[in-house]
Amino acid sequence: MPAVRDAVGRALAEDWLPLGDLTASLIDESRQARMAVVARAGGVVAGRMCALETFRQVDGAIHVDWQLADGSEVVPGATVATVTGPMAPILTAERTALNFLCHLSGVASATRRMVEAVAAANPATRVLDTRKTLPGLRALEKAAVRAGGGTNHRGSLSEGVLLKDNHLGGLAIGAAVALAARRWPGRMIEVECDEPSQAEEAAAAGAAIVMLDNMAPYQVAATVALVRASGRSTLVEVSGGISLATAPEYAAAGADLLSVGALTHSAAALDLGLDLVT
Repeated sequence: MPAVRDAVGRALAEDWLPLGDLTASLIDESRQARMAVVARAGGVVAGRMCALETFRQVDGAIHVDWQLADGSEVVPGATVATVTGPMAPILTAERTALNFLCHLSGVASATRRMVEAVAAANPATRVLDTRKTLPGLRALEKAAVRAGGGTNHRGSLSEGVLLKDNHLGGLAIGAAVALAARRWPGRMIEVECDEPSQAEEAAAAGAAIVMLDNMAPYQVAATVALVRASGRSTLVEVSGGISLATAPEYAAAGADLLSVGALTHSAAALDLGLDLVT
């Protein structure tokens, strides 16, 4: 996967340049080691491809045996993988491999918690990510969201039309939706709405999704009723500061989709370590 190779290459360059791993160079090149990636906390595993690519790029003689797949739940003290091979290269790769695993597992873990909380309130509501991702890591973070049970929203600006308030500064909703449909037939068209009347207008114009921005749950429920009454198949998405505590309320209000930027921009890393096995 090019995104994995490129991200790992850049990350390793940060660690290696300009003189390489000075500390690991002190270890005898013939020394072999067996180490274990161990969970210090519970969560959901993600990022295996990145960790594996890190070890591969450092030294092809390193072998990684995975005990858990991406999307698997892990408990504190459990072994995620064992790593065997030349000791010095393993230690050179250690931090970069763990950086990817810890961060992406954190994204998957946050997603899983959100998905479970939402499903308890409304099994039909899906949890979406956003484009609020770390620069250069979007494909990896969105894969981690999938591992956690979430659904990907747009991966790029080319994947659909999302008309936000700034876009609508010079266009009426109906005209904007019609223009987008003519120019890019078959593409998803979504309209951000600050008021119920805007959602009603967007649905009538044929928008596939209306995004209700920063509305309270009771406002979402009322807007959902308006959109449903239109007879259109328009989906209702809710966005804006959704948290683990408030997500069930929005799901119970009838939202089809909850888009949560915090899944990627604020997920705490899952604590994983690499321990020498004696």
